[in-house]
Amino acid sequence: MQPTLRLGIIGGGLMGRELASAVSRWCALEDVGVGCELTAVCDLQPGVRDWFRRIPSVKLFTGDHHELLANPEVDAVYVAVPHHLHEKLYLDTLEAGKDLLAEKPFGIDLAASCGIAARAKELGRFVRCSSEFPFLPGAQRVFTLAREGKLGRPLEVRSYFHHSSDLDPSKPVNWKRQNAYCGTIGVMGDLGMHVMHLPLRLGWKPLRVYSQLQKVYTERPDGKGGMAVADTWDNAMLHTEAMVLGEEVPMRLEMKRLAPGETNSWGFEVMGTDGGARFSTKDPKALWLFERGKEQSWRRIDLGFQMPFKTVTGGIFEPGFPDILQQMLAAFAAERAGLLGERFGCVTPEEAVASHEVFAAALKSQANRAAVAP
Repeated sequence: MQPTLRLGIIGGGLMGRELASAVSRWCALEDVGVGCELTAVCDLQPGVRDWFRRIPSVKLFTGDHHELLANPEVDAVYVAVPHHLHEKLYLDTLEAGKDLLAEKPFGIDLAASCGIAARAKELGRFVRCSSEFPFLPGAQRVFTLAREGKLGRPLEVRSYFHHSSDLDPSKPVNWKRQNAYCGTIGVMGDLGMHVMHLPLRLGWKPLRVYSQLQKVYTERPDGKGGMAVADTWDNAMLHTEAMVLGEEVPMRLEMKRLAPGETNSWGFEVMGTDGGARFSTKDPKALWLFERGKEQSWRRIDLGFQMPFKTVTGGIFEPGFPDILQQMLAAFAAERAGLLGERFGCVTPEEAVASHEVFAAALKSQANRAAVAP
């Protein structure tokens, strides 16, 4: 009989509900080797907690995270809270003897990220961080081609996450738009882990960073008839070099909340002398491949449902965000049980810290108008 991961959630908002949905559809997964059930939920708002009462396996509903962490029916905890709360709640989770699926950016800043990672190592806890988009079939194909060196001598890399959620200046302020809660890295903390996951997994940590950061709307409606400070960075363009197959290669990392025409577009591109590969969620069934020849052309491959973890879903169908979130959770559960094998895994604490090192370098670069080594 396969083991079962008993999961608790701290923070029952958007992502907490998405994760609960992924657990509820666990029967769709064919080859994880471990079951999963949601047993406890913590949120300060009773109305938020009540949403989870539709899930029969949840036995504990509480507004006190210490009560959830003391529950022997919880093996691991998914914590989805604003960035300024990461360090406190992540460390409390680890000290309580629970494993942790953390939300990005894994601490409000580099110091917090280092502290969390160090304590997890000291306590021997299994810890991973969220990043869903690399689990898409197109992303996996580009990743594999790059890892196997099948594109020739490397020429350039581009990894990006664009959306337009902040283009409207009348949109009320929220915690992601204020440094006190989101962190001074701003949009890099919000979107950056998604952009860094594949480069770091490939071993492509930037050697140098030259950043171009933008603050466009510095105040927003506070929802009470007045205006509030909105002091985070809205857009971030990081021009970097990374060592790829023994050569320094330009790598552009883009994170934007103000990208006209983009609802929510994540993409990854790698170009080489013999070929190129690119994928974007803007066209989620398309894998674009370039092969060097007498004529310059790109070939489009129509993708199906080829995921790291097999499911009951037919191979002709296309995946969406709920599917890749479930794949990410399956990777967490499988790796925790020693069953991941060669399949793609979640962001490690070391990778999370490395991403913070890049973002810290980006802040220094912006201040000095110079390239900075992470």
